[in-house]
Amino acid sequence: EVMKLVICLLVVAFQSNGALFRELYLHVVQSPMEIAKLTIPSLLYTIQNNLLYLALTNLDAATYQVCYQLKILTTALFSALLLQRKFSGQKWMSLIVLTVGVAIVQISGSGDQHTTNAHHHHAESGVDAAAAAEQLAEQEQQQNRVIGLIAVLCAACTSGFSGVYFEKILKGSRTSLWIRNIQMGLPSILIAYITVYVKDAPAVQTQGFLGGYSSLVWTVVTVQAVGGLIVATVVKYADNVLKVFATSFSIVVSCIISAFLFDFHPTWMFLCGASLVVTATVMYSSPESDGGKTLKTRKKVASSVAAATTPILPTTSPSKK
Repeated sequence: EVMKLVICLLVVAFQSNGALFRELYLHVVQSPMEIAKLTIPSLLYTIQNNLLYLALTNLDAATYQVCYQLKILTTALFSALLLQRKFSGQKWMSLIVLTVGVAIVQISGSGDQHTTNAHHHHAESGVDAAAAAEQLAEQEQQQNRVIGLIAVLCAACTSGFSGVYFEKILKGSRTSLWIRNIQMGLPSILIAYITVYVKDAPAVQTQGFLGGYSSLVWTVVTVQAVGGLIVATVVKYADNVLKVFATSFSIVVSCIISAFLFDFHPTWMFLCGASLVVTATVMYSSPESDGGKTLKTRKKVASSVAAATTPILPTTSPSKK
C-alpha cells in the first residue's frame, strides 16, 4: 500500500507540474467525505482477507477453491444492482461456465498431495499408519465446515461488492484515477498498519517492521503494487466483469507457462477447466444472435435515413405551347 501511494504521488506531481501539495490539499484535506467513502472498500478488503484465513483453517483446499470462485457471480450481481448493468442470458451463462472452469482449474492443482506425501513419509520412517490416521482425523475434527463455508461465501460477497463499489466511485466523478488511489491508499495504510500490530506485534518488536524482507519479497511487493494500480486502471476504463475474465484467463496462462518453466504436468481436470475458461471468454465477447432482428433493424434504420436525406425534387407540369 505504501509503494502504491508513493507511485501515485509521483504521477500526480508530474501531471500537476509540481503542484502536488495543492492537489493533496484540494482532494485530501478539503475532501474528508471522499476519504470516508473510500474507507468502505479498504475496510471490506481487510475483512475479506480475515474471512479467507478463517475459511482456509476450516475447509479443505478443494472446497475453498470451488466456493471462492462464486466471487465471479457476485461481481456480476452487484454490477447489475449498483451500476444498473444489463446482462443477457448468454452473458450470464458465460459467467456460470467461467465459474465452473476456474474452480476446476484451481482444484486440479490443490489435491491432497501433501496428505499422500505424509503417508509415504510415515510408511518409510516406520511410523505406525494407525497413528498417522488418528492424527489426520484429529485435524479434521478441529475444522468446522459450516463456519468455513459461511466465511468463504461472505468473502466472495465482500469481494464482489467492494470491487463494484470502487468502480462506481471511480466512474461517478471527474477526479483522476491517481487521486482516487491516493484517497483510498491513506485509509488502507492505516488499516493495514493496525492489522500488522494486532496480529504480529511480537515478531515486529523482535525483528523490526521490515524483518524478513529479502530481495524476493521486495520483488513480490513491487509486482503486487503495480498489479493493484493496473487493476484500478482496468476498473476505471473497463469494468469489474472484464477484470474477472482477465484474472481467470491469467490463471490458465500461468499454469501453461509453469508447464514449460517448472515441473508442472497438466492433468485432464486442468485441461477441462482451461477449455471452459476459454469457452466462457468467447461466449462473453461474441456478438449475440437474435434471430435476424438486428439485420432487420439495421435495414429499417438505413431506409429511414435514406428517406430523410433524399432531396425532394419539385414537380413541374408540362409547359403549354
